[in-house]
Amino acid sequence: MPQHAPNHPVCRHCDGFPVVSITTGGRHRDGTRATLRVTCPACHGTAHATPASLARTGR
Repeated sequence: MPQHAPNHPVCRHCDGFPVVSITTGGRHRDGTRATLRVTCPACHGTAHATPASLARTGR
């Protein structure tokens, strides 16, 4: 059975994956990797695109 498409547009910059973990290459004392959580700057971690008609315009 086909999946239903979301009724909101997905962010073009992150393609629906708004938060990612990036390894820094280092490790903590217990042996786990040190990571940074980074959110998409375009959608601010929501994974939804703002329609062009609703985008704020101004000088």
